[in-house]
Amino acid sequence: MFIVAALYKFVRFEDPKSLQAPLKALCIHEGVMGTLLIAHEGINGTIAGTRAGIDAVIAHIRALPGCDDLDWKESHAAEQPFHRTKVRLKREIVTMGQPQVDPKAAVGNYVAPEDWNALISDPGVAVIDTRNDYEVAIGTFEGAIDPQTRSFGEFPAWWEANKAQFEGKKIAMFCTGGIRCEKSTNYLLGEGVEDVYHLKGGILKYLEHVPEEESRWDGECFVFDGRVSVGHGLREGPHTLCHGCRRPLAPEDLKRAGFEAGVSCHQCVEETSDADKARFRERQKQIKLARKRGEAHLG
Repeated sequence: MFIVAALYKFVRFEDPKSLQAPLKALCIHEGVMGTLLIAHEGINGTIAGTRAGIDAVIAHIRALPGCDDLDWKESHAAEQPFHRTKVRLKREIVTMGQPQVDPKAAVGNYVAPEDWNALISDPGVAVIDTRNDYEVAIGTFEGAIDPQTRSFGEFPAWWEANKAQFEGKKIAMFCTGGIRCEKSTNYLLGEGVEDVYHLKGGILKYLEHVPEEESRWDGECFVFDGRVSVGHGLREGPHTLCHGCRRPLAPEDLKRAGFEAGVSCHQCVEETSDADKARFRERQKQIKLARKRGEAHLG
């Protein structure tokens, strides 16, 4: 059993590059895999390893300047959900492309998972899912608005085009773990929206703490690791990933026209060229050969 830890912290790092090598070296030493992003605005990522390994990495991050109150969310995976250890330097730890946005200055009102149902049941509240379209497709809250964005950077343009319909409404926003809402709520406050709320700890905390029989969540929650999706109680979901387009697939999608393992699915079969598909087929061939040798293919 592996511990999966999702974390983020908005904090000013004067020299992010100096943090990269020691953190990666510790992860490798402890056998912890996953991706951590470091920028001047903070740190973000999801990692997986043994209990001792995760504890060591979390302790290291909490010892960084301004990170002593780091909060993180844990779940479990039967197998290691990552193949590599990555510690990358980025311009933003979650890309919105709005330089004026600063979650350290102000964010919306946090709403505990236990109080979320009451808030989103209020007819005066507009509930907005800030995640990407392929994430929303496999699960979201009942009645939530889907901006149908392909990346978080598209959210400001969507808001500008649609903001008139939200006049006089309270805005409640949510995302997987909370990080996108830190930026999106700050953005809305900067746009003059007064009543802005967001789900503390994101969908993951909600699924962990709210009993399934009381839940307003419908479907599964997409996660950016080998599990692909999780459900209530953070149990591993039934989804797999299309390795042609990286979109999630339900079991029934594997029987649909256009699906070819490792190559395409019904969503992308018309999006890729014959040359792309030939390349994907070769990759899939190498994966199968690696499995026969008892090795992991990292391509």
